[in-house]
Amino acid sequence: MGAVRTRLRRWHVWLGWLVGLPMLFWTVSGLVMVAKPIEEVRGEELISPPGPMQISGPVVAPHVVGRPVVAMTLEPRADGPRWEIDFEGGEERLADPATGRLLPRLGAVDAARELMARYTGKAKVRDVTRVDPDRPPLELRRPMDGWRVAMDDDTHFYVDGGSGEIIAKRTSWWRFYDFMWGLHIMDLQGREDTNNPWVVSFATLTLLTVLLALVLLPLTIRRRRNGNGNSVN
Repeated sequence: MGAVRTRLRRWHVWLGWLVGLPMLFWTVSGLVMVAKPIEEVRGEELISPPGPMQISGPVVAPHVVGRPVVAMTLEPRADGPRWEIDFEGGEERLADPATGRLLPRLGAVDAARELMARYTGKAKVRDVTRVDPDRPPLELRRPMDGWRVAMDDDTHFYVDGGSGEIIAKRTSWWRFYDFMWGLHIMDLQGREDTNNPWVVSFATLTLLTVLLALVLLPLTIRRRRNGNGNSVN
């Protein structure tokens, strides 16, 4: 029994060294992720909800004859109400409800104007850059043909070039949170794969370490009791 206990203790020590670093990563990253309310991390207070629409005159249906439409809604935009049209295939466009004419895709100035119409923060626009739908930024993690509006406090907003929607808000704390999330699931490259070999392997080793500790604890207590009893006799 003594040899078995010694071998188990040796395994436990080596496993403890092996899983110590990932356990530290899990603890620190978990602490960071609960340090602030998720609403603050997402910057939800930076964008106000759409205001009420005021429509003067008749509303004309969009001129989309011959193109399959999935959905069509009247939405508020910086320049007033606009038809938001979702075409079959994923394309989104805006149309003028006064004429029914499809509007051009948003330019950089248009994207900044759409953002500032609903922005509630105090930062200023630093720059507006095009987003390549084939190579979206890691912080966006979805294809989008539109614009990234960067503020001078390092907050980024993503505005769809077709619909004018603000589809993502990325504060500097969000990016730090996102890095810690990637560290937590051991996927710093894509930060989405929670079933990768690294996290599964280290989680299994950590579980084995804990189980060994639970086996060693009663053996150690029994040994100490026996040792105390022998010393008295």
